[in-house]
Amino acid sequence: MQKRAFYIRALAPEDRAWLIQFLHEHWGDSIMVSRGVTHDLTTYPGFIAIRDGERIGLLTYHIQEHNCEVTSLDSLLPSLGIGTALLEAARGEAVRQHCSRLWLITTNDSIDALRFYQKRGFTLVAVHRDAISGSRKIKPGIPLLGAHGIPIRDEIELEFLLA
Repeated sequence: MQKRAFYIRALAPEDRAWLIQFLHEHWGDSIMVSRGVTHDLTTYPGFIAIRDGERIGLLTYHIQEHNCEVTSLDSLLPSLGIGTALLEAARGEAVRQHCSRLWLITTNDSIDALRFYQKRGFTLVAVHRDAISGSRKIKPGIPLLGAHGIPIRDEIELEFLLA
């Protein structure tokens, strides 16, 4: 087994300035909307991937009623296992917190994300048709077109059962 060239640690208070800058650079904002709920990611716990002192990945999550929602996941260096390692850390924390499922929302244009999560054991559980129009009322900056020029319309819910 090959040793990872990075490690994962929990978000810490000293990461706050970096977190705010990272979210604005990669998401345009620190606010996410899923299923009509507004999430301020700067207030959520999470995990960071670090290599050679540089932060190269981020996952934030929110636990509510024995459900752990992954609210963001980013890897700055694809194909190194960073996203998988961050998900494993979140899964471990969800188990420690006695959650019954790990879940997330992505959008219909996120073909790469859909492939990534399904390869890691997540199951499609719902398509919330035209949910993004409601999200745009809360967060007007959500673009009309996403990856590959696909119109962003629907929220797709995936889950990984823990119990």
